[in-house]
Amino acid sequence: MTDVTVTICTTCRRAGDEADPRPGTRLHQALQHADLPQGVKVRAAECLSACTRSCSMILAGGAQRWTYVYGDLDPDLHLEDILSGIRAYKDTTDGLVPWRARPVIFRKQSIARIPPQNDPQE
Repeated sequence: MTDVTVTICTTCRRAGDEADPRPGTRLHQALQHADLPQGVKVRAAECLSACTRSCSMILAGGAQRWTYVYGDLDPDLHLEDILSGIRAYKDTTDGLVPWRARPVIFRKQSIARIPPQNDPQE
């Protein structure tokens, strides 16, 4: 099964939030030290163009899986839900985690869902 990549925006922050490190940097650091399944890679990106939805991340798993962009994440409140969502996504072959099996933040805070590059229906 293809590996999973979690990409975290490390530059955006909510209006009025001047705290350092920025939320994305804190989330990136927390995920790097988390107990993630084998085959999950965490990386940072300078901008995901989701600035008004800080903190944002991409969950991708190769050409056969759907890709997701999530926003409005809080590394202090949502870390366990994010980890749960990553694990559930990793266990799929197509990236489609059943609705009720997704953490609430993944149900409610999705910015985009991008079809697989290799659509099995084509």
